[in-house]
Amino acid sequence: MKIVIVGSGYVGLVSGTCFSEVGIDVVCVDVDKGKIEKLNNGIVPIFEPGLEEMLHRNMKKGRLSFTSDIAEALTDAEVLFIAVGTPPDEDGSADLKYVLSVARDCGKHMKDYLLIATKSTVPVGTARKVKDTVNSELKKRGVSIEFDVASNPEFLKEGAAIEDFLKPDRIVIGLESQRAEDIMKSLYKPFTLNGHPIIFMDITSAEMTKYASNSMLATKISFMNDIANLCEIVGADINMVRKGIGSDSRIGTKFIYPGIGYGGSCFPKDVQALVKTAKEYKYELRVLKAVEAVNNDQKTVLYNKIFKHFKGDLKERTIAVWGLSFKPQTDDMREAPSLVIIKKLLEAGASVKAYDPVAMKEAKHHFGDTIAYYEDQYEALIDADCLALVTEWPEFKFPKFQIIKKLLSSPVIFDGRNIYDRNEMKRYGFRYYCIGIDTAK
Repeated sequence: MKIVIVGSGYVGLVSGTCFSEVGIDVVCVDVDKGKIEKLNNGIVPIFEPGLEEMLHRNMKKGRLSFTSDIAEALTDAEVLFIAVGTPPDEDGSADLKYVLSVARDCGKHMKDYLLIATKSTVPVGTARKVKDTVNSELKKRGVSIEFDVASNPEFLKEGAAIEDFLKPDRIVIGLESQRAEDIMKSLYKPFTLNGHPIIFMDITSAEMTKYASNSMLATKISFMNDIANLCEIVGADINMVRKGIGSDSRIGTKFIYPGIGYGGSCFPKDVQALVKTAKEYKYELRVLKAVEAVNNDQKTVLYNKIFKHFKGDLKERTIAVWGLSFKPQTDDMREAPSLVIIKKLLEAGASVKAYDPVAMKEAKHHFGDTIAYYEDQYEALIDADCLALVTEWPEFKFPKFQIIKKLLSSPVIFDGRNIYDRNEMKRYGFRYYCIGIDTAK
């Protein structure tokens, strides 16, 4: 079987590489000729553990190739996945111009039956628009070619995307014909042999499932952050509360860790888009609007603690920041809390010395030379007035606290991810601040 994946960003590149890993011939298409040239030379434009090695292996085997010519790529292809970006418009809705551009290209260049499946995160009704767009192009050509549309949302976690694709919790597919179902069953058979479920449903439900899933996870995060803030006020310990509620099997332990808000390419955008979709149907998603508001406020919590500790005067203060990406194991800084925190620190007159294991290059696109970058986490601490931990990279979890104390000009740590033990911090002689605990008592 040959498949085409249009869009060689995060979703497209991971999906294409993983499909080729199980023996499927994959052609990845992108309009960015510079990106395609780099990929053909084995240069991977994103950081994802395990991706580069797998990509090189399958290119060498001849199962994975890259091109900017969609007409050529469609030759003998049975399935085309749309994996292009759907950036938010100013009103929060998903911009479908790239998705519909691919649909137009399909209508212009397809010669035989084609199953067109959206992997991009798209709002309810997108498949219908894709179908109408393809039909419109076929009509212009004066030809009648059978095709199907499907919705096949991705559920990849950045930093664990390869594992998620090869061993999925579930595979969700929305479709409307038996032929499309048979093709998808065959395509995904290597991923379901070990019992990983494939769930077929109607297209509208599949489109909704992606948004509902991410919005539910975002809701858990914002709920815990809201409770954490209340815990600080009333004198409760959010870490104890988390353990208490997480032991309930109906709630579980995932996504209930307090912190400084969610970021990334999915949660913020998907919550906004689902709220906008509801509004278009004259329904208000009150819970999700609150989730979004809480998250926006939570990104300022660590800054507010720093501001308060230094009595409102951050001029000529130097803040060391560990972690810039929105989560560990990725260089993605889209909607990262670090963007808000560092911006506010700079606006208040502070200097910032930053370190991240993989996101330094990406950070320079955001901050340029307004902050200092360091290749060593401890070097960033020299003569800084405090340490602000923003991303919970594994290498930050067991640092040399005696060295940290020696390098900082004052022994103060602001822990935005609650990865340190406050009693241990006291023993080392640190003034320690975290989320959801009044450390002053």
